[in-house]
Amino acid sequence: MAALRRLIWMIGLAMVVLGGLWSLQGLGLLAWPPGTFMFAHGEWALAGALTLAAGAVILWWLRPLVR
Repeated sequence: MAALRRLIWMIGLAMVVLGGLWSLQGLGLLAWPPGTFMFAHGEWALAGALTLAAGAVILWWLRPLVR
């Protein structure tokens, strides 16, 4: 069971990191990698924010469970 909790925690962390990346790209603040199709497209900023929020909820939910 502990292995499953750690896997879900890693998925939540990946969602937070990727959501932040997508949001910054969608807002036009981060052009990495060069030539990315997400740059300055608002729908990617929204998708990133939702992904980041979902990942944060997962991490918050698992907070008392991971030690």
